Amino acid sequence: MIVSVVGLGYIGLPTAALLASNNIQVFGMDVNEKVVDTINKGQIHIVETDLLQHVQTSVANKLLEANTFIKMADVYLVVVPTPFVNNFEPDISFVQNAVEAIIPLLKEDDLVIIESTSPVGTTDKMLQLILESRPELNGSIKMAYCPERVLPGNIMEELVNNDRVIGGVDNTSTERAMSFYSKFVKGELFGTNARTAEMCKLVENASRDSQIAFANELSIICDKANINVWELIRLANKHPRVNILNPGCGVGGHCIAVDPYFIVSEFPFESQIIAKAREVNNYKAFWVAEKIQNAILQYRIDNGIKPKVALMGLAFKPNIDDLRESPAKYVAQKILQNTNNEDEIYFVEPNITSHSVFKLTPYQQAFDKADIVAYLVAHNEFRNLENNTTTKVVLDFCGVSQ
Repeated sequence: MIVSVVGLGYIGLPTAALLASNNIQVFGMDVNEKVVDTINKGQIHIVETDLLQHVQTSVANKLLEANTFIKMADVYLVVVPTPFVNNFEPDISFVQNAVEAIIPLLKEDDLVIIESTSPVGTTDKMLQLILESRPELNGSIKMAYCPERVLPGNIMEELVNNDRVIGGVDNTSTERAMSFYSKFVKGELFGTNARTAEMCKLVENASRDSQIAFANELSIICDKANINVWELIRLANKHPRVNILNPGCGVGGHCIAVDPYFIVSEFPFESQIIAKAREVNNYKAFWVAEKIQNAILQYRIDNGIKPKVALMGLAFKPNIDDLRESPAKYVAQKILQNTNNEDEIYFVEPNITSHSVFKLTPYQQAFDKADIVAYLVAHNEFRNLENNTTTKVVLDFCGVSQ
């Protein structure tokens, strides 16, 4: 079996490396030449536990090869981004471009699997796109949708052990795709149709978004009511049927912060709670930025000088280097827009070495110098900082000091 993985990002590369580690020949494709060169040297361009070892071994064994073009295979995995455009409309152009590039390579009995988050009906549309160009493949090509369910920072383990939902355009496609995933997935495989599988991915993340929105809204209420939200949540969760999540700066990443819009855009009237959850979580980042700016203003009034401010964390969740859709990054941008050359703002993100917009400061140095410390992301490094903050204003938006 030969597998072509189209897209070598946060999901595509770990998937390709895992397949190659199971003695499957894998050709990866990415439009970024630097990414391709990095992988072919046995190195990685993203931070992910255990990924480097898998890539090094697979490249050395000549089971993983990266290119800027798609190579002919028996199975094609489409793992490209699906962003949204104006008015939060999903953009499936990357998926469509990938499928169009695969079409000339297809042969009878090939399997095409879309893993990219997609609006309901995308897999069926992609099959029709293939058949319009290659009608002779009607009835012989297999097509399915199988979304990932992994947590950044633990992807290599979860790709193996998490259950998967696999939906084909017909029963034969579903069975073929399930047989493929059974070669490297130890979790249970659940077969369904493509439309249900597509909606399942969207619903999973919309559900999580709604739960986070409840916690974030609660944190805003508690701030106004002068109640410690962290203590309140701990006490409320003593109830045997209550499990409130911890609040943060909002919601980020390329899944939870994006996928609910795929439902809202197609079902705008029906998606009342889902749409409101997106609104609440987006507002939370704005609220956090306002709280920090107000603290800066109050410090100036109380002390007659401008404070040094440490913004702790830029990633969208703890202990990763992924800044996509990060509410902490949004907060940092808002603070940066409202500062001038006389202000001292320290931008901290221990999981990356540099950033095109923010000049990064080591976390201990930023903490030591700062008059105001704003915890935006609960990275492990921050929990180990010296807790003597009697002379500092500490704004903890993610529970680091709890």
